[in-house]
Amino acid sequence: MATEKMDSAGTGRQPSGLLVLRTIAMPRDCNPNGDIFGGWILSQMDLGGGLLAKEVAHSRVVTVTVDKMTFVKPVHVGDTICVYAKVAKLGNTSMEIKLEVWAKDLTEEFEEERHIVTEALYKYVSIDPEGRPHPIPKNPKLPAEGLAI
Repeated sequence: MATEKMDSAGTGRQPSGLLVLRTIAMPRDCNPNGDIFGGWILSQMDLGGGLLAKEVAHSRVVTVTVDKMTFVKPVHVGDTICVYAKVAKLGNTSMEIKLEVWAKDLTEEFEEERHIVTEALYKYVSIDPEGRPHPIPKNPKLPAEGLAI
């Protein structure tokens, strides 16, 4: 068992942020090429980011934009994906959350190599029950790894 975790590129880069979602890629999530559909990965990111956004806002949130996304490597059936989230910017009614997706083969040891799949900046807006923008409490109580601000 290795003492230092490495990404599959050997750079030593590690996930940044809070682990907000972990799931397995299933055959139903494939695109016509047999890889996991990018839209499924985006939806997993939105689920994880939405969870963190709701905890910060203490209210309902909606996704407004997704920015700066690049797919680096494909995800395969049976891979475990982990979504990490970090609040990058906090406004009066909106916030930007940086999301990273990391994947590894489920058959590998728990500590083995993983690789970055994609990362993006998602913007969420806090809304009230009528759907109008709602103020976000200042100074969210999150662990340090969940904040980049």
